[in-house]
Amino acid sequence: MGILDGKRILVTGVTMDSSIGFAVARVAQQHGATVVVSNFGRALGITRRIVNRLPEPCPVIELDVTDADHLAGLPAALGEHLDGLDGVVHSIAYGNPETLLGQDFLTGPWEDVAQAVQVSAYSLASLAKACRPMMSGGGSIVGLTFDATVAWPAYDWMGVAKAGLESVSRYTARDLGPDGIRVNLVSAGPLKTLAAKAIPGFEQLESAWGERAPLGWDETDQEPTARAVVALLSDLFPATTGEIVHVDGGFHAMGL
Repeated sequence: MGILDGKRILVTGVTMDSSIGFAVARVAQQHGATVVVSNFGRALGITRRIVNRLPEPCPVIELDVTDADHLAGLPAALGEHLDGLDGVVHSIAYGNPETLLGQDFLTGPWEDVAQAVQVSAYSLASLAKACRPMMSGGGSIVGLTFDATVAWPAYDWMGVAKAGLESVSRYTARDLGPDGIRVNLVSAGPLKTLAAKAIPGFEQLESAWGERAPLGWDETDQEPTARAVVALLSDLFPATTGEIVHVDGGFHAMGL
């Protein structure tokens, strides 16, 4: 038996098989879940090919979390494949190069910052609101963050967006708690994903993690992060919400 036997899970933001979302979908299926994944635009075709690499090929729906029509139509789109939802994975973030300057944080243009905050933080609340009607029996929403308690080299306004995401998760947990819906985040160490390639100085983060994480850190292995997400999707944490679980080899707890 798997810890997600009988669970119906939506995993958003699956593009490549190197993405955290893909690893979550794979581990969720291995633990018995029925999975639907989402993406949008030009990446949708890639996602439809990538899901064939999962243990069980699964449906792919189009979902742009900044599009009100997509959000309004989400229950109907999911209803073609599932009769309800037990879990949702928010694996969505975006910041264009103007938000990842790696040099002068103060020059980030508001229009680009606003987009990063909408896609990376506000979308958690938007997605939760859209999925809420399908989670009548309660459930779990899990998002992915990168420790926003400190300033990182090069991460700049995306770091601010992640701080917003962490705050949004707490308020969403407050409002959905009476419905029996838990909202938590997993804070992963640096992983070699498509998104990571856009971060100037990412190699600097990788080298620091390898030196300071007491458990060590493999930036090519999404499995530990995926397992944590799946655990939070399961019924093993029935009284945990508004939490951030670190999967970073212990880096966050270390000083010099």
